[in-house]
Amino acid sequence: MSKITVFEGINFSGRSKEFTSSVSNLVKDNFNDCISSLRVIGSPWVAYSDVNFRGSQFAFEEGEYATLECDKSISSLEMVTEDLTNPQITLYEDDNYGGKSRVFTSEINLVHISFHNVVSSHKVQRGVWVLYEKSNRGGAQMVARPSRDLPNYGSFNNKVSHVRPLKPGVSTVKAEINWKQKQERVRPVTIDSICGVNQGDQEKSFSNELFKEYEGFITDSVTFDSSTQIPLGMSFNVDVGAMKADKNFSLSETFTVEKGSSNTRTEKKNIKISLPTKISPHTKLTVNVVRKEVLTKASVQLTIMRGSLLPIVEFCEYKCQSGNSITTELKEEKI
Repeated sequence: MSKITVFEGINFSGRSKEFTSSVSNLVKDNFNDCISSLRVIGSPWVAYSDVNFRGSQFAFEEGEYATLECDKSISSLEMVTEDLTNPQITLYEDDNYGGKSRVFTSEINLVHISFHNVVSSHKVQRGVWVLYEKSNRGGAQMVARPSRDLPNYGSFNNKVSHVRPLKPGVSTVKAEINWKQKQERVRPVTIDSICGVNQGDQEKSFSNELFKEYEGFITDSVTFDSSTQIPLGMSFNVDVGAMKADKNFSLSETFTVEKGSSNTRTEKKNIKISLPTKISPHTKLTVNVVRKEVLTKASVQLTIMRGSLLPIVEFCEYKCQSGNSITTELKEEKI
């Protein structure tokens, strides 16, 4: 969801109204020329001083704006729906795309390359750009968009000193594990073997210990495909409630995953096993301590939502290795 919430007063006070699509005339919503603060979630928005997306332009990326340079002078709002990844713009020194030209793919102060106050036309190959009258994002703004090439700036000719591409809103990820098609492998592993022998005619104590402790564990992890479009540092939650450990373990049902981190968590706990107390006469008693190790794999569908753009669907793998079930197997042999 991409939306803008506008407020009549500064610091998000007074009347407010939320918009999730472009509005060409705020007069109809009784919000013309009265907006003093706003919030943007998702894709950027462009505010205009006149109705029908005309007049002075002011670009707002995702964030909170407690005060506005264009205070009480907004008459229409337009949501940016273009793909903002991999931006590129070509600026031309003369009208009609003539004279010297420069291609840019990231923000730049044109003063630093001696290309300020000379630009009169542009073509946008990708993304949406903001052109500023002054260095460091100062002065009047002009929004440049693909398929809207501008051969002549008119009163804005020879005034551009700074350019930057608009950034997409923070992406969100919804993760759903497909438990119905999970793969599971179970194998018993003998982790200890204790033997006692009674060659006499009376029962004999098996051991001086009544209990023995062993380490159980649960480890789960998420592995991304190498071609994932999730950027480094982005985090999201995976509901692994269906794999919740037994009451002896406290692993959360919500696994927070971050792209670029190890995305593996492990919990270990000591599990107490009862030992037999007696050995029958003329008997060899063997106690095998067996841990049931379970490996579960499941596909995770990731739906990446990027503002107003169509969602991207990709997959990663969830894996859970558990060894929290430890039991004993008794074997008696007469001697």
